[in-house]
Amino acid sequence: MKETPALRRDPNFNWLMGGGVISALGDQFTMIALPWLVLQLTKDPLALGMMVAVMAIPRAILILFGGAVVDRYSPKSVLMLTKHVNTLLLAILAALVLSGTATLLPVALLAIGLSLASAFSIPAGTSMLPRAVPPQHLAAANGAMMAMRQLTMLAGPLLAGLLFALGGDGSNGMQDARGLGIAFAVDCVTYAVSAWTLSKVKPLASSKSDKAPESVLRAVGAGLATVWRNQTLRAAFMYWGLCACVVGGVMQVALPLLASERLHGASALALLMGAHGAGSLAGMALSGVLGKRRVVNLGITLLLVDGLVGLLLLPLGLVTESWQGMLVLVAIGVLGGFVQVAVFTWIQQCVPQAMLGRMMGIFMFVFMGLAPLAAAGAGWLASLFSLDALFAGAGLFLMAAALLAWLFTPMSTLVDASIRKESQV
Repeated sequence: MKETPALRRDPNFNWLMGGGVISALGDQFTMIALPWLVLQLTKDPLALGMMVAVMAIPRAILILFGGAVVDRYSPKSVLMLTKHVNTLLLAILAALVLSGTATLLPVALLAIGLSLASAFSIPAGTSMLPRAVPPQHLAAANGAMMAMRQLTMLAGPLLAGLLFALGGDGSNGMQDARGLGIAFAVDCVTYAVSAWTLSKVKPLASSKSDKAPESVLRAVGAGLATVWRNQTLRAAFMYWGLCACVVGGVMQVALPLLASERLHGASALALLMGAHGAGSLAGMALSGVLGKRRVVNLGITLLLVDGLVGLLLLPLGLVTESWQGMLVLVAIGVLGGFVQVAVFTWIQQCVPQAMLGRMMGIFMFVFMGLAPLAAAGAGWLASLFSLDALFAGAGLFLMAAALLAWLFTPMSTLVDASIRKESQV
């Protein structure tokens, strides 16, 4: 690919890639350590589910407005600010755990702070690359960043699992939680380093528009109205939100419980998440190899994949060894990675460019807002039913949702944009 050598010589891309990989790798430590810490502090799956909801719901709401804030100000300045905030919050969290003084209230407040910061860092991060890399290199840069980010989802949990096994994961009390504290400290350092690499990036010159910017509320309202008026978009977003509830919400609670009750603690949770990350990477690669090959069309393919994921969720409640769960989660990850690429591509191709930013914001709102609510519900259900029933119920629910969407919604008629255009010629 001709663009690759030039891209590798681009200092802006190298600084962004280096900082992005370092920060994403550190995030994996916190993503495992934080829910595990809450579970060890409370010993209550309902509390874990409520924590996930309290962290993510405000973030989901604010992310609708975060993109507008980034558009009004410099993405670099917003991203830099969030990195400094995260560095400070993680330093405090690491100090509390390492000193053995961590309790639920300060941990919850710090977790909420990290979540709120991400409502601005996510749109700022996605807006940064187009402002730092020439347009002719943007596609290659996006591909490289996505691949490296997915690799961190494989390597990060494995490294975190090793750290928890060697340093302690709090299973025997906070005096045995040194591994968790070090995990937060590692993420703190990665944010500090990535802030330094970001400071080296010099955004490309851009032309300023003389048009008065649209108000934040008006811009968000226009995006929501567009989705609601379009029957296909409305059905697709509602269906994907439902899938996020089942897969995202239940898994955020059920997997830590599975690792805690039946496997080998936080190190087992890291192995499970690492397996899912490896599967997702393979699924994304498979999507590139298969291209536009579909079973009938895009909609039928997506519904079939969702049905298969539901089927794979059924045996997770019967897992008694880490390798068994890893095999299932690799398969789920492959299917999920394939779907992720297909769905994002469909949205990018069927939505007008002028509305694309808001559509992606609404899409992320659906996923980041509904899954936490489901996590709270899953925590409540986990206090009433066994893990076997929780995973089986999630699997059956997802299969039923895919079937009902095929029968009663336009989901089964979705086609890839290029195919739709060819049919209209």
